[in-house]
Amino acid sequence: MLNVRASKPIFSRFIKLDMSFAEQVVYWGIVLTPLWWLLGVQTLLYPAIAIILMLISFDFDKLLRTAPACVWAWLVMSLVMLATATIGLSNVGFDIQKIAATLVTFFKSYFLIYACLVLPFWNRIRISVITRAVAWMTTGYLATIAIQMVMLVLRIGGSGFLPPLARLIPGDKLSLQVKFAVFQPFFGIPLPRTALYTPDPPILGVCAVLCFFICLGETNRRLRNFGLTGCLVALLISASRLAWLCLPLGLLIIVCFRSRLARQGTLWAASFTALLCGLLGLTFNQLLEKPLEIFTSARATSSTDREFVVRKTLEAWQESPWLGWGIISGSVRWYTYDIALGSFSTYASVLYLHGIIGFIFFIAALALTLCSFWVLAVRGNLLYKRAFASLVALYVFCNAIPLTWMTVYFWFFFVWLGAILSETQQHRTTVYSWEHLSEKFEYGKSFYQIVVAKIMFAF
Repeated sequence: MLNVRASKPIFSRFIKLDMSFAEQVVYWGIVLTPLWWLLGVQTLLYPAIAIILMLISFDFDKLLRTAPACVWAWLVMSLVMLATATIGLSNVGFDIQKIAATLVTFFKSYFLIYACLVLPFWNRIRISVITRAVAWMTTGYLATIAIQMVMLVLRIGGSGFLPPLARLIPGDKLSLQVKFAVFQPFFGIPLPRTALYTPDPPILGVCAVLCFFICLGETNRRLRNFGLTGCLVALLISASRLAWLCLPLGLLIIVCFRSRLARQGTLWAASFTALLCGLLGLTFNQLLEKPLEIFTSARATSSTDREFVVRKTLEAWQESPWLGWGIISGSVRWYTYDIALGSFSTYASVLYLHGIIGFIFFIAALALTLCSFWVLAVRGNLLYKRAFASLVALYVFCNAIPLTWMTVYFWFFFVWLGAILSETQQHRTTVYSWEHLSEKFEYGKSFYQIVVAKIMFAF
């Protein structure tokens, strides 16, 4: 007969048993990612989870509670996006399909970031719950990748299929397709590559990097090792060159926070680079030319495509520099297909869609979010170091893919950031609460009375 009491502690090592309603929704929303991927409902389900939880837990008391400036900065950025999109729609005419596409983009991009950041302030969502869910999801990467490798060898499944529920969702179906692993050339060598639960392999790369930093906080050693292994395998098979650079960059930042000597690394690196340039008789650009040539030659066609689209995007932005175009209203022809303007580089896309004004608000949101983790990271808080390093990695990767397109696939990352900020705020509120201060006052008062009594007794 199964001993339930004996098996419960073992079960609780891997699944949190005391979760609130919001934690259960977020937990299973992350863990069941393969199911949502096969059903083709990711792009609508994840924003629905965040927004519905936010609406259920909304009240004016929570609205008036103090939240970091970065949370409200993303709300302002989403409103700027909505305003410029409205102006763009008014210029081309309010079409139902275009309005629907704009609203979907609004709810699954900047507003989704705001909703995910604010959720932990309005609900009980602990860091440990998110970490455990992400560790399980990345452990599942290993099984899914293994299955896709077998399918690739046996030539089963082809290029993929469109899920049944995805057929009911209006709009472009490209991001809703279930794609399997294929062989793609890398330095001229055909190697397996897959996008897994995302529409594009580079998005899988950035998801793997962000999940890696989250999984570092998993308390169960066995699950943490499996989760980190899943992240590294997914990063490897994504064949994302920039994601490969972002992971060591983030780890280097964490090391720099820990070591006083490493904090001077930039100075030493700059001095060594200047010395090397002097000895070789090269300029800094010439010194970087060869590594960049190797970096782009891995997939020369992809690099050329991105450079061409970004250049055309910036040229189109110059025609409406202050408010941008609001909506994507142009494309460029490349070989036999069209590429929409703003498809590559978040920064070029923000300039093109929202102009200089929107770009200022966007940079402010990025900077405020990064600064929210700076102080405690410098003071040695390991969790804040990981959050800061992962944000830097994300900002670097934003130069390759628009944030509005890939946010929905790592929405849990912003919930994790919000949970970190929320738990820190709750700790400070507890420490500096009026009740705590009154206890200190009473203790001081009694201590004063004892001292006075002793002095009087002495006399």
